[in-house]
Amino acid sequence: MAFEIKTEITINVSPEKVWGILTNFEAYPNWNPFIKSITGQVAVGQKITARIAPPDASEMTFKPTVLTFVENKELIWLGHLLFSGIFDGTHKFELIDNGNGTTTFIQSEIFKGILVPIFKSQLNKNTKNGFIAMNDKLKQLAEKA
Repeated sequence: MAFEIKTEITINVSPEKVWGILTNFEAYPNWNPFIKSITGQVAVGQKITARIAPPDASEMTFKPTVLTFVENKELIWLGHLLFSGIFDGTHKFELIDNGNGTTTFIQSEIFKGILVPIFKSQLNKNTKNGFIAMNDKLKQLAEKA
């Protein structure tokens, strides 16, 4: 079974400015309410360590593999719970240049695996709320500076 969460927000700055904040992983603990940290070499094929804290849920640390890293446009990673096929998540940050000085930031994740039905309601609430909180903070930070 597959399940997708997708959120988006318009940010009133260029994709380059949003990307600069989004990829400044060292600063995540200072502003990001959902992804508390990302460490490791964020490059295609590399494993990174991500610590997330969804609202009203337990904090988790996992080690996804970076699938895509396109400057000012897209970052995608794939993580697994235990091993592939149990509970897999393909997380995506996408930046769309609206051509008018604004950026549409899309954060999504496709979950697949045999445990997805068990966690679906929690994902749709806690994880989605985490995405929204992060999107809002990213917008505030980008537009403030």
